[in-house]
Amino acid sequence: MRVIWGLCIGKDSGNEVLKSHNSPLKAIGLQVSSDIRLEQLQQWLAAHVAAGAFTLKPASADASFRRYFRVTAGGHSWIAMDAPPEREDCRAFVRVAALLRAAGVNAPRVEAQDLERGFLLLTDFGDTTYLVALDAANADRLFGEATGALIKWQLASRAGELPPYDEALLGRECSLFPEWYIARHLGITLSGEQQRTLSEMLGLIIARALAQPAVYVHRDYMPRNLMVTDPNPGVIDFQDAVYGPISYDMVSLTRDAFVSWEEERVIDWTARYWEQAKRAGLPVDSDFGGFYRDFEWMGLQRHLKVLGIFARIHYRDGKNGYLEDTPRFVRYARAVAERYSELAPLARLIDQLEKPEPAVGHTA
Repeated sequence: MRVIWGLCIGKDSGNEVLKSHNSPLKAIGLQVSSDIRLEQLQQWLAAHVAAGAFTLKPASADASFRRYFRVTAGGHSWIAMDAPPEREDCRAFVRVAALLRAAGVNAPRVEAQDLERGFLLLTDFGDTTYLVALDAANADRLFGEATGALIKWQLASRAGELPPYDEALLGRECSLFPEWYIARHLGITLSGEQQRTLSEMLGLIIARALAQPAVYVHRDYMPRNLMVTDPNPGVIDFQDAVYGPISYDMVSLTRDAFVSWEEERVIDWTARYWEQAKRAGLPVDSDFGGFYRDFEWMGLQRHLKVLGIFARIHYRDGKNGYLEDTPRFVRYARAVAERYSELAPLARLIDQLEKPEPAVGHTA
């Protein structure tokens, strides 16, 4: 997949937003002559859309094995999802879409489905993601609407509906950082002392996450997965939703993989969420300082996980472009680790990894 990366900086009244992205939606190429699944998808769509009179164009692809096509017929359009069943499970998407819509959140409606073959036909939210639309002038409004939708989603939470974001899952996610980012991307073998430090730090981070109240968690509630729609936002890419820490989705929204904000704005948006959540009866900490600490520590777990995921996508899956954003997450992680005394050993370890000491040579 050919990926083109751009850098956009928008400034207004002293506020700055830094974006990095390849396009509104990641482009994919079609090789019709050799694409058996595409042929199967076309045959399936012929039975569901305008008696077969339709056009099919690439819409987007993501970091998984799913891909999406825009289907147009008779002046109407839909999104077709192709999710190979040996790689992806459409049942999770259908289940979570129903939960979101029942909560009053604008998620795609499933118009047709073939779960055995991994095909879905969905309502079309268009091309304008938050990532594309956001600038310093409209961010407060768009993030306010995203916060409102998030609170609706969290208020609908019921234990047992979604997989738990438990210690095992958190641990598997954390293991991506040493396996794929440190060992594979940086090419560093940790010393025994460094391994003990990292294990201890990850244990503290996981314990803090498990101590938070649990709600529905989208798990990638970020500007690339929010669409500008009416009502706003349209929420997509939610099939990995779980039941877990209440601060997780606000971290995803405000400390994103592809856009950075000034810390003052992040704190303001988080405080606005906390105030609304508290009024709505959600189980956030009664003190904002306590909630913000949970938010930061949860973010640290996500930052380390994403560093591992981006490296894995590059080296294992051959998808270029993601590694360019790893410095953003290194900065996120180091800033949090520096702010809390318990995490000081992690801050030192990050410095050692990112600025390794040169080997001492021997003179003849």
